Amino acid sequence: MTSVVDLQEMAFNAIDELCSSLSPGEWDASTDCPGWSVKDNLSHIIGTEATILGRPAPEHDPGEKPWIRNPIGAGNEIHVDYRRSRAPGEVLDEFREVTGERMKSLRSMSEADLDGESWTPIGPGKVRDLVAIRVMDCWVHTQDMRRAVGKPGDLTGPVAEHAFGRHAGAMAFVVGKKVAPPQGTTVVFDVAGFGEIPVIVEGRARVLDAAPAQPTARLSMDLETFNCLCCGRGDPKAVGAGVKVEGDEHLAARVLENMNFMV
Repeated sequence: MTSVVDLQEMAFNAIDELCSSLSPGEWDASTDCPGWSVKDNLSHIIGTEATILGRPAPEHDPGEKPWIRNPIGAGNEIHVDYRRSRAPGEVLDEFREVTGERMKSLRSMSEADLDGESWTPIGPGKVRDLVAIRVMDCWVHTQDMRRAVGKPGDLTGPVAEHAFGRHAGAMAFVVGKKVAPPQGTTVVFDVAGFGEIPVIVEGRARVLDAAPAQPTARLSMDLETFNCLCCGRGDPKAVGAGVKVEGDEHLAARVLENMNFMV
């Protein structure tokens, strides 16, 4: 099994490879992250990894932006707006420097270090939990950038599988808490090439070991669609239009509208 540190390096390398291929105009392409260009996505990743390294945030006021919805978004925007006036090559060089230092730090850690306590965006955890979240986030933003410039990729392999697993782990929360259907309801997410996520509402919603023969609703899609819905990329009705639905269509529509579990 690929270690989480190896996955992080793979995710960083994929971003570097993509960004190294961009033309000047592609850096300014709008992405599904409101208000953010391709370069802005890269700036966001730099800011987060620099923060983990213990580097202070820039003393910069980005002003009010209509897409800032919460304190986390406001903090992210500081790093992004601070770099908007910089040339793409300069931002890419900074990405390489920051992620190079992050990998040096991670490679120096023992297993005990990775099991040390750490803050994570979803609450207290271990250092390896934070890295696991960062791998997913890097992959998600790589996909944001790829869609913006029409260069699909990284939809197979260890990092994509890791991101799928992180998304899959949130589906019981989506069904049980956000949709909250009646007890006994079963929803199966079938993601082509990655497998099924069968969820049952039985007390607290949970993932089953195997999908029932006739679930209340089955939603079949590819990984890109699954990722967009899980991460709130685009209008869920438009994104979900390509999802094959079997069973309770009303329930399926409610699930599709509520799949976004990201802050």
